[in-house]
Amino acid sequence: MERNKIIIKTSIMGIIVNIILVIFKAIVGLFTNSIAIILDAVNNLSDAISSIITIIGTKLSTKKPDKEHPYGHGRIEYIASVIIAAIVLFAGITSIKESFVKIISPEETNYTIVSLIIVSVAVIVKYIFGKYVKSVGKKIKSQSLIASGTDAYMDSILSFSTLVAAIISMTLNIGIEGYLGVIISIIIIKSSIEMLKDGLATIIGLRADRELTIKLKKIINSFKEVEGCYDITLHNYGPSEIIGSAHIQVNDDMKAKEIHMLSKKIQAKVYQELNITLTIGIYASNTSNEKFELIKNDLVKIVKKHKEILQLHGFFVDPESNIITFDLIFDFECKNEEEIKERVLNDIKEKYPDYEYFIVVDKDYAD
Repeated sequence: MERNKIIIKTSIMGIIVNIILVIFKAIVGLFTNSIAIILDAVNNLSDAISSIITIIGTKLSTKKPDKEHPYGHGRIEYIASVIIAAIVLFAGITSIKESFVKIISPEETNYTIVSLIIVSVAVIVKYIFGKYVKSVGKKIKSQSLIASGTDAYMDSILSFSTLVAAIISMTLNIGIEGYLGVIISIIIIKSSIEMLKDGLATIIGLRADRELTIKLKKIINSFKEVEGCYDITLHNYGPSEIIGSAHIQVNDDMKAKEIHMLSKKIQAKVYQELNITLTIGIYASNTSNEKFELIKNDLVKIVKKHKEILQLHGFFVDPESNIITFDLIFDFECKNEEEIKERVLNDIKEKYPDYEYFIVVDKDYAD
């Protein structure tokens, strides 16, 4: 709730700042006959709309889970950031179009010292405010605020180009508004495409943050009964809603009630410290048996021959059925997983032919 209040408060500030800038720039643009300043005012209006979208997105994302959306509505915030990026892209395309018109059919402008002072103040305000909004967005991990801050920052550059063009026009009587407008418009379009890519990538699903998975493993491995932590998967349903799973390896002589209590303690600590709802799976380990440990060591040597295999885990020997099970994690770049798996299987079978083998192929979902 505190995070949402910060987003809404920052967005309201954005609306107020941009509306004030729209009014001042529109007046200056009309009086000086400057299409660049008028376009600048339109950009500020799009920023105000972006802030409104951020507020709406934040409000909708906090709706409680329901039957149709059991994981909540947190990803609406990411959709809002995509919409803002699309608005920035539209503003950039409009700007480049108008800039070309200005190059082809230049109009006489009538800048004054007062108008230049107003534009200068607008540049400074927009730059500082853009940096502030972006920093707040990064701090609370809000893609919408980051997008809005980036938009404001790019607008300050556009305003600065208008100021430079105005000064050159006044001092040298040379009109370069259109040319500067094209350059800055290209920068804005590039920035908007990057924002779109970031927003869409989050919606599609990104790899879990490495820093977060390291913290998660550290918490899980802090329990003395845990011999290893593997197969971490984290699903982001909003900046503050992460659901995931992990496998822990424990000694095979642990009783069900002991494993149950261990799982509950891990889940509670992970939720308390990282706000992650975690499901725990179990790998049993019986490598305290010297013979089984020898088999595992030989298997490790075989696996190390294949650089495509990143990890071996979940090794277990069932002496009653003579079955050995283990998991192999392959790099995403690997194109012949089954072929390599067969090589590993054949090599270990050659050394220990009395066993049957069950191999699970995993992907490298998290660090």
